[in-house]
Amino acid sequence: MSGLVITIGREFGSGGRQVGERLANELGVAFYDKSLIHLAVTKSGLDPITIEKAEEEATSKFLFNLAIGGYVAAGVFSQVNVPISDQIFFAQSKAIQELADQGGCVIIGRCANHVLRDLPNLVRVFVYGETKDKLRRIVEEYGVAREDAEATMAKVDKGRANYYEHYTDEKWGIVKSYDLAINTSFTGIGGAVRIIRAMIEQ
Repeated sequence: MSGLVITIGREFGSGGRQVGERLANELGVAFYDKSLIHLAVTKSGLDPITIEKAEEEATSKFLFNLAIGGYVAAGVFSQVNVPISDQIFFAQSKAIQELADQGGCVIIGRCANHVLRDLPNLVRVFVYGETKDKLRRIVEEYGVAREDAEATMAKVDKGRANYYEHYTDEKWGIVKSYDLAINTSFTGIGGAVRIIRAMIEQ
């Protein structure tokens, strides 16, 4: 399993990041989340603050669909005024591909299941949960005020859906985009890790 790459998409509060981190530890492979991918992107000359701000704006106001393949193939950054959010996505995609090329790893979010869709030995997982359990985790583990938890959950998931759907032209969280979907309200974090391990061992 040394060359296996596992991508994990997740609903906010589902524990998907914890699942990915524990899975990576048990498999003895690298773990990449948002912060580490951002670090890789800084090699392109974009600073972390710019990345964070642009992503916040990108998740709430996509004005047009971008033909990703055409832009990448044509190398037209120097020919057109590409929005900073799109530059960041291209830089992130390149970073994700480079990280995957280094060997087995677990990658959280960032449309990695789509970016790496043609990669051999790829397992794409989506983690979700029941609302009450996600709200509890958001309050107890993420420190969000109880009265703000539901609105925060909705905002974050809407942002993730907008981001994913804009850059992939696919619906976020639908089964056909993944090899395995896990409800952590049913399995718990440990159970989700065991299920993924059982799957990849096959």
